[in-house]
Amino acid sequence: MGINVLVVDDSGVMRSMIIKILGMTGLPIGEVYQAGNGQEGLEMLDHNRIDLVIADINMPVMNGEEMIGRMRENPDTGGTPVVVVSTEGNMTRIERLKDKGAVFIRKPFTPEIIRDAIKVVLKPGGSDENTA
Repeated sequence: MGINVLVVDDSGVMRSMIIKILGMTGLPIGEVYQAGNGQEGLEMLDHNRIDLVIADINMPVMNGEEMIGRMRENPDTGGTPVVVVSTEGNMTRIERLKDKGAVFIRKPFTPEIIRDAIKVVLKPGGSDENTA
């Protein structure tokens, strides 16, 4: 059974690029869902079995940090692994994301970086290794 992934980014081009890269990682990817902001992401999480979220931070309507905070408050989504892919440079904000269990990847990135970050968050206890 493949890994069901939710890609949340306000840029359709970036979502498409991440989805293409997922196919290049060699990981067993199942269904891939998309959302254009954090609010849509939460709705997708409510209606689908999602094993991994890959999210941007700076988005309209609801940003990625707020979405992750709400995910963590919900017993159904609180343990869902999250990889953040962003141009964010504010170290305080990045540390807050890591404190919420997210692995942070700075844009631009390579398929190998995405693959390695996914492997970190999907292994038991993996989100403690926020080295990406």
